[in-house]
Amino acid sequence: MNVKNLFNPRNILILIGVGIALAIPLIFNASQYVMLLMTTVLLYAILASAWNIIGGMAGQLDLAAAAYLGLGAFTTGTLLIRWNITPWVGMFLGGLVATALAMLIGFPLFGFKVKELWYALSSSALVVVLQSLFMMWNEVGGPTEKYLPIGTSPWYSLRFNDYMPYYYLMLIILVVVLLVNRWIRYSKLGYSLLALGEDEDAVEVLGVNSQSSKLKALAIYAFICGVVGGIFASIYGYVHPAFFDTSMSMEIAILGIVGGMGFIYGPALAAIVMVSFREVLRASLGSQLAGLYLAVYAIILIVVALYQPRGIAPLVERGIKKAQTYFVELTRGRRADIKSH
Repeated sequence: MNVKNLFNPRNILILIGVGIALAIPLIFNASQYVMLLMTTVLLYAILASAWNIIGGMAGQLDLAAAAYLGLGAFTTGTLLIRWNITPWVGMFLGGLVATALAMLIGFPLFGFKVKELWYALSSSALVVVLQSLFMMWNEVGGPTEKYLPIGTSPWYSLRFNDYMPYYYLMLIILVVVLLVNRWIRYSKLGYSLLALGEDEDAVEVLGVNSQSSKLKALAIYAFICGVVGGIFASIYGYVHPAFFDTSMSMEIAILGIVGGMGFIYGPALAAIVMVSFREVLRASLGSQLAGLYLAVYAIILIVVALYQPRGIAPLVERGIKKAQTYFVELTRGRRADIKSH
């Protein structure tokens, strides 16, 4: 990569964004409210970016994010409570458990070419089934919370007195997930998924195995959700069947769509903007009129749907291209002035 490509407006904006994210705890003097808010924003950004693999690229309207997140949370929490296994191990085992369930469900669904609304209903039903199952499974779940032990070492049990370590951990995972998105997007799998999202029948005629490609995307998506679920349980300090939340799955899909399906950073950008705005509205308007923030949130979604149907990422892309053009013209102008002197 030469100097021109390294210092283009896109990379500069990314560096500025990372710098701001790293400096937030210092800017807000490590306020616990702000740290919890930003950790929650990063959580949704990770899940929306993971959803982009199966939903944005492969075109599958998946509504099971909370199912995989809940499985990861219960796996991590149960291993810590019963056998004192650190969440650093439990979260990856939770990711594998979530992946195994995803394969068990995805194999017949993709095999019978279940897609669009029927796939959405099937994946949403998975969340409800798991919530009911864990509500009755007293050994692991049950109607009451099961609290995670703090232990002697906060780093071993992943239980800290403040939210700053969780924030930085989520930030690292978000960067990794975005890099995974980029790797998939420009790989053979990514081209296959994007083609399948457009016209599955036509792509299969060309020899692409749609079931295999979708299963790979689903496995990566479920694994990421399962890993994040382990951290989610550690942040709140307990596990409960309420983690299997259909509304959360819906919101993650909405963020993926609003951000721009198939765009690498679109869902993360939508999560950062929309979830931050939602939480600020909830904090400022919730005490005055309960539920008012939901109405304002809905209006924003409608405006985006009407004026940016492809999501906000294309709008940002146009802005970046204009900035690149201006940057090139400015550079050429400076060179011309130097030569004239």
